Amino acid sequence: MLVSDYILKFLERKKVKEVFLITGGAIAFVVDAFSRNKKIKYISVAHEQAAAMMADSYSRLGPNFAATMVTSGPGATNLLTGIACSWFDSIPNIHICGQVNTYETSEFKKSTINVRQVGFQETDIVTMAKPITKFAYRIKSLEEIPYILDKAYNISISGRPGPVLIDIPMNFQRLKVKKSTLISHKNKKILKIHNLSKYNRLLHLIQKSTRPTIILGGGIRISNSLKKLEKILKKFNIPIVNTWSGLDTIDYHNRKFIGTIGVYGNRAANFTVQNSDLILNLGSRLDTRITGGKPNTFARAAKIISVDIDKNELFKDRGLKNYLVFNTDLNVFFENFQKVISKKLKKPLSKKKWLSITLKWKNKYPKVSAKDIKQKKFVNPYYFIGSLSEVLKSNDIIIADDGAHLTWSVQAFKIKYGQRFFSAWGNSPMGYAFPASIGASLAKNKKRIICLDGDGSIQMNLQEMHTLNKLKLPVKIFNMNNNGYGIIKQFQEIYLGKRYEATIESKGVSNPDFRKICKAFNLKYVRILDHKNLKDKLRPLLNSKDAVFIDVIIKPNQKIIPKLEFGRPIEDLSPRLSDRKFHEEMIVESLRKSKQKLSLTEIN
Repeated sequence: MLVSDYILKFLERKKVKEVFLITGGAIAFVVDAFSRNKKIKYISVAHEQAAAMMADSYSRLGPNFAATMVTSGPGATNLLTGIACSWFDSIPNIHICGQVNTYETSEFKKSTINVRQVGFQETDIVTMAKPITKFAYRIKSLEEIPYILDKAYNISISGRPGPVLIDIPMNFQRLKVKKSTLISHKNKKILKIHNLSKYNRLLHLIQKSTRPTIILGGGIRISNSLKKLEKILKKFNIPIVNTWSGLDTIDYHNRKFIGTIGVYGNRAANFTVQNSDLILNLGSRLDTRITGGKPNTFARAAKIISVDIDKNELFKDRGLKNYLVFNTDLNVFFENFQKVISKKLKKPLSKKKWLSITLKWKNKYPKVSAKDIKQKKFVNPYYFIGSLSEVLKSNDIIIADDGAHLTWSVQAFKIKYGQRFFSAWGNSPMGYAFPASIGASLAKNKKRIICLDGDGSIQMNLQEMHTLNKLKLPVKIFNMNNNGYGIIKQFQEIYLGKRYEATIESKGVSNPDFRKICKAFNLKYVRILDHKNLKDKLRPLLNSKDAVFIDVIIKPNQKIIPKLEFGRPIEDLSPRLSDRKFHEEMIVESLRKSKQKLSLTEIN
């Protein structure tokens, strides 16, 4: 069969149902193959960046693998931001780029090897993509095509997953490949650990500790090990916290869950981690958004035990040192740890006094304050997100973008068991949530998706409103509109003397009339100006079978509260507590200058 037909057959075998694409000369032969294959279809989008972001969210939700197809040059380079989202968050997908004919590439002859470009729109996308893919390769011969496709797929889904890219010159797309020449690429099998001594040691450390805490990271969702995790958690009556990317791994109302940690974490969760004497870190790379800018101050009194499939994350040597590591897949870890627990624990291991202290913090420092609720003018984002989370269903999928509205959303949202909540956590580009919501709705058979966006971010991929209208998807877009770049404004206020360059209307940043834009794209528009009957307003909008754009008007000077200022440990968030209140919460030695700490005997 034609190579173009074989590529689609290959994707079909890997259960790819939809390919996100924009056609062009260098990929036209492959796209033409869809006319001969009715088992796989394509989604025409308006921008290649959006295609990669749709594929990213499609793969996050699974179970099907996602793919894109684009032409050479700008078509391929436009993918890169979306590919980076998948790379940093360990999301598997495949990107197929058309390329000029092999004999039109600059590397074809020695005399042209230093020429910038020979063929029209020739661009070395493989070299560009290599730092943000697990595998990037330009096809060099007809015979290797089946093998390279299989290899790329296997690499993408194995170990720590991630995106792959294959660049296919046009001259190969038109040739025929014999089925009898197919060669399969086989992955190395993951060896399950049977030596349980290390797991016995871990259990002993937890039993011996006074103030242990479990951190749930993004690796739990990536490894699809949530069910195995839940069995483990039932065996320990100790505090649980999560990271942003681990937000949807536990119900907010779980009796052991305290909150989300990090530089924008809540006080209760940060006090919990910082006062712990043992941390079991499951699938988090403990980056500086979690530890703060000085990693050596993070959980400084605790023995940190980390589980990660990527050994590079375990041995970064950036000031934070692990006491014990498990370099393995979380599924393997949970299976082996479960064996040890079943033998050694006759009843759940309980640290009641410590858990009681952390739960008091959770009640003392709520996600939404009384002041947030009572606000009269504009919509308070904390009250809004808290209210939205209350009316959403337990099977809803929520996708947030970046910046201030992402932070407000993570800080105020109360996850229900069964919900999915994600963003492009590691790359965090403006413009992710909207196309990702389209990809998510398609992955889940045109399901309702909640898109949490901002007035700056939504403009990055506004063109996909046409894609949304064309596909008739029930995406609900909540545009948290503070008429500027809120998170950068707050940065400028703290560090740059309130010089709001390029962040407010008088300094070059302005919004279009979103109502008119929605009308142009045949999209329903609603505006929310205050808290009056908020939940009653939200319910019919959420229940609508159509897509809706909800413009939520936020105060232009709305702050992110709490947040960490540079140089401080994560327990000392701003606005800062008084010395007296702060030291009442600290069990370990404080790094503030005054050190009137509560004694260990009083706590334990």
